[in-house]
Amino acid sequence: MASLTADSDLSAFLDACRAAVGAAYVLTAAEDMQRFEWDFWRQYHGRAAAVLRPGSTAEVAELVVVAARHGVKIVPQGGNTGLVNGGIPDDSGAQVVLSLERMNKVRAVDPSGEHMIVEAGCLLDAVQQAAAEAGRFFPLAMGSSGSCRIGGNLSTNAGGINVLRYGMARDLVLGLEVVLADGRILDLLRPLRKDNTGYDLKQLFIGAEGTLGIITAAALRLAAIPRERVTAWLSVVRPADAITLFKRCRDAFGELISAFEMLCSRGVEIAVEELEHVQRPVAEAQPWHVLVEISWMFEDGLRARVETVLADLLEAGLCLDGTIAETEAQRANMWRIREGQSESASKRGYIIRSDITVPIAEIPRLLADIDGWGDAIPANVTVLPFGHVGDGNLHVNFLVPEAKAKDYYDPLLGRLYDTVDRLRGSISAEHGVGRAKRTAVDARKPAAARDLSRRIKRALDPENRLNPGIVIDPSEL
Repeated sequence: MASLTADSDLSAFLDACRAAVGAAYVLTAAEDMQRFEWDFWRQYHGRAAAVLRPGSTAEVAELVVVAARHGVKIVPQGGNTGLVNGGIPDDSGAQVVLSLERMNKVRAVDPSGEHMIVEAGCLLDAVQQAAAEAGRFFPLAMGSSGSCRIGGNLSTNAGGINVLRYGMARDLVLGLEVVLADGRILDLLRPLRKDNTGYDLKQLFIGAEGTLGIITAAALRLAAIPRERVTAWLSVVRPADAITLFKRCRDAFGELISAFEMLCSRGVEIAVEELEHVQRPVAEAQPWHVLVEISWMFEDGLRARVETVLADLLEAGLCLDGTIAETEAQRANMWRIREGQSESASKRGYIIRSDITVPIAEIPRLLADIDGWGDAIPANVTVLPFGHVGDGNLHVNFLVPEAKAKDYYDPLLGRLYDTVDRLRGSISAEHGVGRAKRTAVDARKPAAARDLSRRIKRALDPENRLNPGIVIDPSEL
């Protein structure tokens, strides 16, 4: 098999790519490729031989065949908002980025069948808007919805703020269209709720981070739009109170709860100070804060029920303070604080991010263990835990001086991962593996799981052509 070992090889490859998609969509100038070589937070950087921008599934398939012929490795890329170094090339300068951003059509919306078919390059915001225009609701939601693309969301099995009620990305997929490593198009786009005809092949590609195939389109589940929604901000003394609060709310509202978030005081105060037009929803700084959102299909009546439950919680002393959003602006302010946790903290230094999950009942123990690390946390490090307490997923971020980021990165995350292991949790809840967590995840996988993962990769991508080095160490293939 040929490979890009000389300028003539690269020239022949690029000529074939231009013939496939047009010269305008094969980028080679350094200034044109730069935005595809840096991650969103500019913490990871690679070098690409070229950036390919196909406009259709057929063009993706043709480019994959061309790459195979020339021995070129492909890095599929959506909105490039990932957090684990999984969507940009390595630093060899030999890999090509295949950007799906031009494939941004909503192919069909069927409100009666409660599904839609969209191309992988659709922005998550655009998917949500198309669903809303049809009188339906697409539940996947996160702070990066204006930048992330649905193909990347599915490739990383994204979570977001509505997992508690609607599930992860994989729970919202009815079918997929995928280009395989040999260029064949796998059409699994049938929007069926029931299809019990053997292996559920689409699930192989959801969460695989582009290592088994390139997702080009998806059939997505839709839901009815809630008619009444109540958003409340509550303050508590300690994480254990937040867990008790969650149980009480779950007892009262069951599956009507779509989000239940927890934030520490330090993170809230930083957001209030660093983000524009943001105010703390309660009058005074408090140790811990909870953001809960509840909705249902009736026109009214939910607000009164929520007020009754919250009054009981306040009277019982479980909450220090609380408020219900009276307007959409007040609700937006609450969510801006929650979704701006990393953005606001990054204005004060470097963020070492984590994305861990433990059983919900173990969250207080996790946070207590971190508080007990003592000298293991340098004095110039601020711990900022927040996240989706309703499904056990916390982001324990460490705010560190930029100059100390490399020194602190492995010790802090290693200590955190060991703590999560003791609590039988996972070191990646919704961000994926990428390169950043590959070694740490691999060390924690059972031998049988590691072996099966490698067998699947070899079967679907025997030449390790798709996103090499992501999820699985190439030396073990």
